[in-house]
Amino acid sequence: MSSVAQPYPRVSEGDEVEDVKERLRVAIRNARKMRSVRLREAAAQQLADVVLTIPAVADASCVSVYAARAPEPGTGPLLEALAARGVRLLMPVLGSGLQRDWAEYSGADDLRERAPGRPPEPGGPTLGAAALAEADVVIAPALAVDTTGARLGQGGGWYDRALEHIRPGVPVIALVFPEELYDAGTRPLPREPHDRLVDAVATPEEWHRITA
Repeated sequence: MSSVAQPYPRVSEGDEVEDVKERLRVAIRNARKMRSVRLREAAAQQLADVVLTIPAVADASCVSVYAARAPEPGTGPLLEALAARGVRLLMPVLGSGLQRDWAEYSGADDLRERAPGRPPEPGGPTLGAAALAEADVVIAPALAVDTTGARLGQGGGWYDRALEHIRPGVPVIALVFPEELYDAGTRPLPREPHDRLVDAVATPEEWHRITA
């Protein structure tokens, strides 16, 4: 298990859900920054090894994956491993506001920052928001996930809206560090009606299927 402390905000009666979420986001982002480059690189390889054992990923011919930013659980080794298997990879492209789009991954050398502060994105043509319907599995970023499948995102609601385009039954798998998986019985994540649950969560140590 991870030796990193698990942030959890103190909640008072009358607190707004979004305020609690934001306090938790700040705490988790700060904790992520404490990991050294060496530890992040090791975790990225371990995470790839874990995700590749998930049956839905092993059987998929088209997977949606994102390019992680430096403090996040790394996805570089996972992208390379899936591409080496001949899997078609769809990556998110952020438009203006909450506009959603996708483009195909064609190698690490093709990834670029289209605008300051945005995650690396493919340089090729975009395919439209509906392209996500072609994915057999969606691997999504998260700051935290609890054991009910509640996912804490970055706060813009981008993925919650993007996931409206997936086919019924396509699993959504969130990637987090071990301490970012919360026991909903004792430390449930704040959740709003529009928040979409994930179907599984993977850490560099193991993966868990979410059961209702």
